Amino acid sequence: MNNNKNFVLHSAWPPSGDQPEAISALIKGVRANKRFQTLMGVTGSGKTFTMANVIAELNRPALILAHNKTLAAQLYSEFKNFFPENAVHYFVSYYDYYQPEAYIPSSDVYIEKDASINDRIEKLRLAATKALIERRDVIVVASVSCIYGLGKRENYENAIFAFKEGERAEHRAFMERLIENYYERNDLVLEPGKFRVRGDTIEIFPAYDENCIRVTFYDDEIERIDLIEPLTGHLIERLSQASIFPAQHYVTQNDAIARAVPLIEQELESIENKFLDNKKYLEAERIKMRTKYDLEMLNETGYCSGIENYSLYLDGRNKGEPPGTLIDFFPDDFIMFIDESHITLPQVRAMFNGDRARKQVLVDNGFRLPSCLDNRPLEFKEFEQHMKQAIFVSATPGDYELANSEQVAEQIIRPTGVPDPEVEILPAINQVDDLIKKLKVIADSGERALVLTLTKRSSEDLAEYLSDLKFKVKYIHSELNTFERAELIRDLRNGDVQILVGINLLREGMDLPEVTLVAILDADREGYLRSHRSLIQIMGRAARNINSKVILYADNITEGINKAVSETRRRRGLQIKFNKQHNITPKSIEKCVVNLLPPELAAAYAHEDLKKIKQEPKVLEYNISELERLMWDAVEKLDFERAAALRDKIAELRGQEIKPNSLSKAKKPKARERTRK
Repeated sequence: MNNNKNFVLHSAWPPSGDQPEAISALIKGVRANKRFQTLMGVTGSGKTFTMANVIAELNRPALILAHNKTLAAQLYSEFKNFFPENAVHYFVSYYDYYQPEAYIPSSDVYIEKDASINDRIEKLRLAATKALIERRDVIVVASVSCIYGLGKRENYENAIFAFKEGERAEHRAFMERLIENYYERNDLVLEPGKFRVRGDTIEIFPAYDENCIRVTFYDDEIERIDLIEPLTGHLIERLSQASIFPAQHYVTQNDAIARAVPLIEQELESIENKFLDNKKYLEAERIKMRTKYDLEMLNETGYCSGIENYSLYLDGRNKGEPPGTLIDFFPDDFIMFIDESHITLPQVRAMFNGDRARKQVLVDNGFRLPSCLDNRPLEFKEFEQHMKQAIFVSATPGDYELANSEQVAEQIIRPTGVPDPEVEILPAINQVDDLIKKLKVIADSGERALVLTLTKRSSEDLAEYLSDLKFKVKYIHSELNTFERAELIRDLRNGDVQILVGINLLREGMDLPEVTLVAILDADREGYLRSHRSLIQIMGRAARNINSKVILYADNITEGINKAVSETRRRRGLQIKFNKQHNITPKSIEKCVVNLLPPELAAAYAHEDLKKIKQEPKVLEYNISELERLMWDAVEKLDFERAAALRDKIAELRGQEIKPNSLSKAKKPKARERTRK
C-alpha cells in the first residue's frame, strides 16, 4: 500500500546567500554515500529551508530529531508549510504529566508510577506510524522520546485490519477484530479509538484520523464502506476498501501472555532464591508478592499496572536485544536530520544511563524483576546503528559531529544581510543596575529584550523585581509547560511582553526578530550554561534585527567568552563582506506573529499539565469552560484554595470584578456538564 508520491517543496523564494552551496554539498554527500555530514549554519541563515531543499531533491523519507517539544513543534509547523502536499507528522512524548516508578533507599520511600496521557498527542503519534507504513513521502519531526520502546513493528503491522466491499465478514467477528485492535465499543458517543453499532452498520473512529469509517453489512457480507464526518455523519467519500490500524502502538500477539507467564515465573523463582541466599528476606517477600499479583492480573484480565516492565517476554525479545522504536518504521534509505545536534545528541546519549540507574535501584530492592531493565530507550551505540545517513544541524556543532562528519557545509550568510550582533563586555559588578538603564531604553522604544540568568530562582526573582519597576516582563523556564512557553514567546513578539528572563530555554531554534538586546548576566561563570557554544547560541537570538546588540556582564574574560566573541566577530565580518560584494542592504527579518504551535498542537497543549494551576494560577488564556470544569473538580475534592484561585482566573478572563466568597453563590453546572471533556 505504498504511495510513491514525490516531495513537492512550496516556497515563495529560491535559495540565496550561501544556501545553494550548502544544499548542493549535502545532496552530493548523501548521493556519495557519506554516512555523517554537518550543516554548520548560523542563526537566521535558513537551516530549515536548506533541510527542506535537501529532502525535496533526494525524495527520501526523513526523520528530523529535535531536543524538546517546543522546537519540534516549530519545525513541524515550518515543514507543514514547505510540504503541504506531503505527509508531515509530529511525534513526541504523549505524557502531559509523568512520574516514573522509583525507590529512594536512604529514606525508604517508594514512588508509584503516575502519568497522564494526552490523547491528542497520541493521535498524532499513531498518524505518524500509519503514514510511514502506507507511503514514502513522509517527514516526521520527533523529539528524543522516539528512542523509547514503542513495541515491535512486526506485531503492529500484523494487527492491521484490512477489509473491502463485497468481502464476506461475519458481523460479530468484525467487532471482535476491532476489539483485538484495542478499539472500545461505545454506542452512545463516537470518539477516537471507539466504535458503535447501529443495526447492520458499524461506525469506527480511527484513533489516528479526523474522519470515521462506516461499514454496512448485508447478512455476512460487507455491502458498503463510507468515509464520513464524525459529528454530522455526512458522507465524504465512498471507499472500495479500508484498513483499521491498531489504536495503540504496543501490540502483543494473541499467545504472548501464555508464552510470557512461565518465563516470568522462572525469573521470579531465580531472583527470589538469590535474595534468600543473601538473607534479604524483605526483598524476597516483596518481589514475590508484587510479581505474583501482576501474574494474576495478566492471567485474568490480560493487563497489569506496569505491564511494560514485562515487555522482554511479551515481545519475545532476547535479553539485551533493543526494543522496537519509531525509527524501525522508517525504510532503510531514510535520512536523519539531527537539529541542534550539540544538544540533541548528548540527550540521546544520556537517556539510557538515567533510565537504567533508576530501574536498577528498583531491582536491587525487590520492586521489579531484572527483566524490567530491558524496557528501556536505545543505547547510544544502538542509536548509532540507525544513523545510516545523518546530517547534523547546528550553529555550534559538538565534538562528536565534527570528529565523525565526512563533510562540514558552512552556512554563514543570512539572505537578509543581517550580520551577527555587536558584542559588548561590561563589568558584572552592579550588573542589574546597568541592565535596568538599558531596559528602559528598550521599553521606551517599543523593542524587545532577552535576559539570561544562571538559575530558575534568579530568573523568577529578577522578573519580579523588574515587574515592580513597571516593566512588561515575564520569566520562562522548564517548569512552564509547552503551551505556556509557546504563548509567552508569542506575547513577546506581539508586544504584550517586552522582556523575557530565562536560563537556557531561549537559545535554540526560536525566531524572535523583534529582539534588539540580549543581556547575559554572570557571563564569566564558567560551565555548561556559559560555554562558548552556549554563548554563541544565546547571542544568536539577537541575529535577526539590524539594531541588535549583545551585552556580556563579566569581570573576567574566560576561554568560553573569548572563543564565542571571536567566532561571532568572524561571522559578522564574513556577512559584512558579502553584503558589500553583492550590494545588499541589511534588513531586519519580518515575520507575522503567529502561534508558535500549529492549530492541532495548540489544542493538544492547551490542556497540558493543568496540575500546575495551584494557589495563584499562572495559566494564560485557557478555555473558560475547561477552567470551570477544573474549578468544580477542585470543589468536589475539597481543594478550596485551588478552586478559589480558578474562580478568580475565570472572573479575570471574563473581565468581571473579583468578589470574595463568590464561589458558593455561583451556579454549579450539572454533573454531566462538569464531566464533559
